[in-house]
Amino acid sequence: MARRVGLLRWMLLLALLLPGESKAQAERQVIVLKADGPLTIAMAQYLERGLARAEQDGSELLIFQLNTPGGEVGLTLRMVQSIRGSSVPVVVYVAPRGAIAGSAGTVITLAGHLAAMAPETAIGAASPVGGEGEDLGETIERKLKEMLKAEVRSLASRRGAEAVALAEATIEEARAVSAAEALEAGLIDYIAADLDQLLVQLDGAQVELSDGVRALRTSGAEIFEYPPSFIEQLLGVLTNPNLVFLLVTIGVQALLIEISSPGGWVAGFIGVACLALGVYGLGILPVNWFGIIFLVTSFVLFVLDIKAPTHGALTAAGLGSFILGALVLFNSPGTPSFQRVSVPLVIGTGVVSAALVTVVLTMALRAQRRPVSVGAEALLGRVGVAKTALSPHGTVQVAGELWSAEVEQGRPALSPDARVKVIGVEGVRIRVQPEGQDSPPS
Repeated sequence: MARRVGLLRWMLLLALLLPGESKAQAERQVIVLKADGPLTIAMAQYLERGLARAEQDGSELLIFQLNTPGGEVGLTLRMVQSIRGSSVPVVVYVAPRGAIAGSAGTVITLAGHLAAMAPETAIGAASPVGGEGEDLGETIERKLKEMLKAEVRSLASRRGAEAVALAEATIEEARAVSAAEALEAGLIDYIAADLDQLLVQLDGAQVELSDGVRALRTSGAEIFEYPPSFIEQLLGVLTNPNLVFLLVTIGVQALLIEISSPGGWVAGFIGVACLALGVYGLGILPVNWFGIIFLVTSFVLFVLDIKAPTHGALTAAGLGSFILGALVLFNSPGTPSFQRVSVPLVIGTGVVSAALVTVVLTMALRAQRRPVSVGAEALLGRVGVAKTALSPHGTVQVAGELWSAEVEQGRPALSPDARVKVIGVEGVRIRVQPEGQDSPPS
């Protein structure tokens, strides 16, 4: 009897504990943020927003999936501070396959409470460069390198001496390593092919937060992907130099159309919107602003060619200035390859712009040479039909309109339906003569 009572107690205890454990597992949530491309203000805001959401929801973990060639030092440090100040554990995961944590991405990866990489990924080459991608002066370069080396030493100190040495080498020597090499040196903690595999490896791992050490419980946790907002996605797209180049080109062309044909609003609105987005992108990308001078010059030459007595030479000069300006703006020496504009795109866009100007120029010249088709001058020489007798006054239908008319002095009266030719216009009255009788009246 006693054994049965004891067994019943154990069964009731398990019944009470198991549902609670299952419920706790179901409530555990892992938030995943995915960042792809150069570091931008929008990406930093996305990370901050995701961390705030994770803290608000009481998430077990935040995984920051990263694939970046790098970015500005100021943004890097801002994102590092956000990660290190988080009350929710943050794992920086370099993924998917083929991804990189280049330059600033190396520092952000080390900032995670834990770091992981997918197979066939790389990390490193964190030497600082100028805001326009150029090499820095010796003094400034040394200051930035020492500052970043101190930062990565602090972040990698818990990973051992070999990891610290490798982290410093990524800055001092621009060294880059594979995921396997990074794991061997202790620079990262895991290699995982996907998120599910990563969560299995993370279960039970110890992370040190500001409030103490915490053991991760990721088994059975729910993965919640937290996407960037529409504005963050839009601003992130503007780091593509090809898109920024097209926006600037379309914006200027649209404004030229609006200026040449005022009164509408569609072209002007499109031009202002494209230029606003393009200027934002130019503010993010490492560009050489000297190229703007050539771009403005090219469009001025296009406009001047329409009004010049000889045509074609200025358009050709504008095309050359356009191509040169775009290449100087985006492809100056030292600009990273991933932030360069496509040369075929520049040439193709320049040719299309020049062709558009040529079409507009041709239409304008034809309009100047076309005979006047409206007004009093347009009636001279036109042939009409007398609707009433002209003796000498009456009415004549010319060009679909009914006019008061009189026969030229000295001409005989004309009967209705007679074909007449307009030889003069006097206010709202026309002077006519019989068709085919161009000789002076007798």
